[in-house]
Amino acid sequence: MNDRIDKKEYTSKFSDSYRKVGPYLGLGTQLAATIILMFFFGRWLDGQFNSEPFLMIIGSLLGGFAGIYNFIKTTLNLNKKKIDQKK
Repeated sequence: MNDRIDKKEYTSKFSDSYRKVGPYLGLGTQLAATIILMFFFGRWLDGQFNSEPFLMIIGSLLGGFAGIYNFIKTTLNLNKKKIDQKK
Protein backbone atom coordinates (compact mmCIF):
# COMPACT_ATOMS: atom_id res chain seq x y z
CA MET A 1 0.00 0.00 0.00
CA ASN A 2 2.85 2.37 0.88
CA ASP A 3 4.50 1.70 -2.52
CA ARG A 4 1.27 2.65 -4.24
CA ILE A 5 1.13 6.01 -2.46
CA ASP A 6 4.77 6.69 -3.32
CA LYS A 7 4.13 5.90 -6.99
CA LYS A 8 1.09 8.19 -7.07
CA GLU A 9 3.05 10.96 -5.40
CA TYR A 10 5.97 10.49 -7.81
CA THR A 11 3.62 10.47 -10.81
CA SER A 12 1.88 13.57 -9.53
CA LYS A 13 5.16 15.44 -9.07
CA PHE A 14 6.38 14.26 -12.47
CA SER A 15 3.23 15.45 -14.26
CA ASP A 16 3.28 18.76 -12.36
CA SER A 17 6.85 19.42 -13.48
CA TYR A 18 5.94 18.70 -17.12
CA ARG A 19 2.89 20.96 -16.81
CA LYS A 20 5.11 23.79 -15.58
CA VAL A 21 7.85 23.26 -18.19
CA GLY A 22 5.59 22.40 -21.13
CA PRO A 23 4.93 25.91 -22.47
CA TYR A 24 8.67 26.62 -22.61
CA LEU A 25 9.63 23.45 -24.53
CA GLY A 26 8.63 24.73 -27.97
CA LEU A 27 10.34 28.10 -27.73
CA GLY A 28 13.71 26.92 -28.99
CA THR A 29 12.10 25.21 -31.97
CA GLN A 30 10.14 28.37 -32.79
CA LEU A 31 13.30 30.46 -32.62
CA ALA A 32 15.24 28.12 -34.91
CA ALA A 33 12.34 27.72 -37.34
CA THR A 34 11.91 31.49 -37.68
CA ILE A 35 15.59 32.01 -38.47
CA ILE A 36 15.72 29.10 -40.93
CA LEU A 37 12.53 30.12 -42.74
CA MET A 38 13.68 33.72 -43.13
CA PHE A 39 17.09 32.50 -44.33
CA PHE A 40 15.51 30.45 -47.11
CA PHE A 41 13.05 33.24 -47.94
CA GLY A 42 15.98 35.64 -48.33
CA ARG A 43 17.81 33.07 -50.43
CA TRP A 44 14.78 32.69 -52.68
CA LEU A 45 14.50 36.47 -53.03
CA ASP A 46 18.18 36.60 -53.95
CA GLY A 47 17.46 34.19 -56.78
CA GLN A 48 14.53 36.29 -57.96
CA PHE A 49 16.38 39.62 -57.89
CA ASN A 50 19.88 38.27 -58.64
CA SER A 51 21.32 39.99 -55.57
CA GLU A 52 23.21 37.22 -53.78
CA PRO A 53 23.92 37.13 -50.75
CA PHE A 54 22.44 40.40 -49.49
CA LEU A 55 18.78 39.42 -49.10
CA MET A 56 19.76 36.09 -47.57
CA ILE A 57 21.79 37.91 -44.90
CA ILE A 58 19.02 40.45 -44.31
CA GLY A 59 16.44 37.67 -44.09
CA SER A 60 18.57 35.77 -41.58
CA LEU A 61 19.03 38.86 -39.43
CA LEU A 62 15.32 39.72 -39.57
CA GLY A 63 14.49 36.12 -38.69
CA GLY A 64 16.89 36.29 -35.75
CA PHE A 65 15.41 39.53 -34.46
CA ALA A 66 11.84 38.31 -34.93
CA GLY A 67 12.62 34.97 -33.28
CA ILE A 68 14.32 36.55 -30.29
CA TYR A 69 11.49 39.08 -29.94
CA ASN A 70 8.92 36.27 -29.94
CA PHE A 71 11.03 34.24 -27.49
CA ILE A 72 11.31 37.12 -25.01
CA LYS A 73 7.65 38.17 -25.40
CA THR A 74 6.39 34.63 -24.85
CA THR A 75 8.66 34.07 -21.85
CA LEU A 76 7.56 37.31 -20.22
CA ASN A 77 3.89 36.47 -20.80
CA LEU A 78 4.28 32.99 -19.36
CA ASN A 79 6.11 34.33 -16.31
CA LYS A 80 3.43 36.98 -15.81
CA LYS A 81 0.71 34.29 -15.93
CA LYS A 82 2.69 32.23 -13.42
CA ILE A 83 2.96 35.20 -11.02
CA ASP A 84 -0.74 36.05 -11.44
CA GLN A 85 -1.73 32.48 -10.60
CA LYS A 86 0.23 32.62 -7.35
CA LYS A 87 -1.69 35.71 -6.16
